[in-house]
Amino acid sequence: MATLDVRPRLIDALSVLRDRVDAARFPLPLRGAARARRNRAELLAQLDDYVIPRLRSPQAPLLAVIGGSTGAGKSTLVNSLVGRRVSEAGVLRPTTRTPVLVCHPDDLHWFAGPRVLPQLARVWVPEQDDGGEGEYAAGGGRGAGGGPGARMGQGLCAGAAPHGGLREPHGGPGSRACQEGPGGAHGAAGVHGVGGERRVSEVYREEVAAGDAEGYGFEYGEGAAEGVAGAAGGGYEAYGGAGGGSGGVGLGRDGGGAEAGMLTVRIETDPALPSGLALLDAPDIDSLVARNRELAAELICAADVWVLVTTAARYADAVPWHLLRTAKEYDVTLVTVLDRVPHQIATDISGRYAELLQRAGLGHVPRFTIPELPESAGGGSGLLPATAVAALRGWLERHAQDPVARAAAADRTAAGVIASLRSRLPALAGAAAAQHAAALRLAGRVEEAYEQAAERVRQEVAAGEVLSGDARAHWRDHGLDGRSDELLDALTDGLTSLLTCAVDEADERAADAWRRDPAAAEVSLTAAAGASGAGGRLGVIIRRWRRCLEELAEEETREARAGQAGERAGSVEPEESAALLAAALLGGRRARTAGENLADLLGAQTALRLCERGGRLLATYLERALDGERERRLAPLDQLTVPLDQQAELIAALSVMQREKQWEAEKEARREQRQVEERARVMEKEEVSG
Repeated sequence: MATLDVRPRLIDALSVLRDRVDAARFPLPLRGAARARRNRAELLAQLDDYVIPRLRSPQAPLLAVIGGSTGAGKSTLVNSLVGRRVSEAGVLRPTTRTPVLVCHPDDLHWFAGPRVLPQLARVWVPEQDDGGEGEYAAGGGRGAGGGPGARMGQGLCAGAAPHGGLREPHGGPGSRACQEGPGGAHGAAGVHGVGGERRVSEVYREEVAAGDAEGYGFEYGEGAAEGVAGAAGGGYEAYGGAGGGSGGVGLGRDGGGAEAGMLTVRIETDPALPSGLALLDAPDIDSLVARNRELAAELICAADVWVLVTTAARYADAVPWHLLRTAKEYDVTLVTVLDRVPHQIATDISGRYAELLQRAGLGHVPRFTIPELPESAGGGSGLLPATAVAALRGWLERHAQDPVARAAAADRTAAGVIASLRSRLPALAGAAAAQHAAALRLAGRVEEAYEQAAERVRQEVAAGEVLSGDARAHWRDHGLDGRSDELLDALTDGLTSLLTCAVDEADERAADAWRRDPAAAEVSLTAAAGASGAGGRLGVIIRRWRRCLEELAEEETREARAGQAGERAGSVEPEESAALLAAALLGGRRARTAGENLADLLGAQTALRLCERGGRLLATYLERALDGERERRLAPLDQLTVPLDQQAELIAALSVMQREKQWEAEKEARREQRQVEERARVMEKEEVSG
C-alpha cells in the first residue's frame, strides 16, 4: 500500500470539499434528511478531526481511541495499559463524561493545540506523585492561590480557551506556576515556569499568532492571587468562567465542563506510554446522555486506530456491531477487545465472536481477549494485571514504534475515509438536491397562488369592482358637487380591501398546498403567522400610491393651467383632477364619464397623458404590494438556508479531490518506477564491476 504523503494540492482539495460539506443544509423534513444531517456531521468530524490533520502532520503520534458500550471496561483498560489511574472507572453509569487523552510527555505538543479535536477545550493535570492513587489533586479542591487543592510542587493548569494552549509541568514553589492565554498577565506569549525559570511556549505563541487561540488566561500555584475555587474533593473541571484579572478557571471533581456548555478533553502524560502512541478514553457510544453519544462518535472519527471494547455478555449487541460495520465501510485500522470473559467459557465465547467477525468480513481484525478478574469490577483499583493487557499493549507499541507499521495504520485509515467519499458525497448531494427541489416546490405553490391573486386584482380593477359600496355613492355625489377628498378616501379604502381579499385567498391557497406537502411540516405555521397584519401593510402602500397620484395630478394640472389647455383649466383644483383620475383608473365602465370630465378640465392630450402615467403608477404599486406579501410568505423558506447550488458544489468538490488524488497516485507510481529502475541500474553496475 502506497504511503499517503503530505501533498498540498490534495489537502487544498479536501479543504474545499470540507467547506462545501459544512455549507450544506438539510432543514426540510424529507425522507432521508435526518440521515443526511448525521452523515454531514460525521463527515465533518472525520475531515476536521482526522483526515486533514493527519495529512498535514503525518509524523504525529498514532492516536488509538478506546470506544465501546456502557460498562465495557474502557476506562479500566486504559488505566491498565498506562499502568496507573488516569481515567475514573466505577459502577455508576455513565462514568466517563470527559474524554481522557494519555500520551508520552514528549508528545504533549501534538495534542495541546487544535490540531485534532479543535472543538474541545484542553484541560491538563500534571502527573501526580502518588502514581494516580486516590483523587487527582489532594485536599479540599480549593485549587487556587496555592491552597489545599493545588499541589505546590507542580502547578495545576486547566485551559478553558476553545483551542487551548500548550500545557506543561510548571515550576516549583518559588516560581509562578502558570500564566497563559490572552487574558493572562503575560498575554499571548504563554509564559510557563519550569524549574524556577520562565520559558515561552512556542506552540502556544504560534497558535495565538495564527488566530487559533482565544479565551481565558489563568494563574495558579504559589503566589496566585486570583482564580475560582472548585468543588470539594479535588479533581478539576474547566468551566471557562471569569475569575478576575487573570481569568480564573473553575476546578471541580468530575471534569468535563458540561454544566457550562463547554466540551473538554483532559490531557494526561505518562512516560510509561511509548512515544508515538496516544490513548483516548471516549464516552459510552450508547450513553443515555445524547451529548456523550455524539461526543463518542466524534472522538472515534479522530482515531488512527479504533479499539472497540465489548464484553462476553454484550458482544452480539447492535451498537458495537454498528461501529464494526462502519469501520469496515471506511477500511479503518481496527482492533477488537473481548473483555470480562469468564475463564470457564473463554474458549467458547472467543470462538463465537471470531465466527461473527468472519461472517461480517472482519476475520482479519486483531482480536484480544481479557479474562474476567476481580479488578474488572467497578470500585476496584481500576488496574488489571500487566499480563492481562500485555498482548494488546504489545500490538499498540509495535504499530507506534515501527515506522512502517505506524505509517501503514494511519495511512490505511486516512485512505479509507477518503475512498469512502466516492459513495458518501453523491448521497449527500442527492439529499441536497431533494432539499432544493422541495424548497422550489413549496416556493412554486406560493408563486402560483400570488400569480392568480395578481390576475384577479387586474381583472377586478378593470371591471370597476373598486367603485362599489361607499365609493360608488361618493362617485354619484361627486357629480352633484361632492367632495373630491371623500371620493379619494373611498377609492383608497376600496382598493385596499380588494388587495386584502386577494392576498388572503392566495395565502389560503398556498397554505392548503403546503398542508398536503410533508416537506412543509416545519414551516407552514411560520408562514401562517406571517400572514397577520396584511391589511395594515397593504393600506400603507395604497396610501403611498394615493400621495403619488395626487402629486402627479398636481403636476399635470399646473402645466394645464399654464397652457390653458382645457375649458376650465384655469380654475380646476388638483384634488378634483386626482379624484377623477383615480375614478377613471379604478372605476372601469362604472366611471365612463371620469375620463371625459378629466379631458374637459385639462384638455384631451393632457388627460390622456395623465391617465397613461397614472396607469403605470397604479400597476407599479399593485405589483409592489403583492410582491411584498409574497416575499413574506416565502421568508420561512429563505430562513431555512437551502443553498441553490449546494448539490453542484458538493459534486464539483468531490471531482476535484478525486482528480488530485489520481494525480498524486500516478505521481507516486512514477516515483516508485524510477526507484525500481534505479535499483536495477545499480545492481547491473555491481554485476559488471564484479
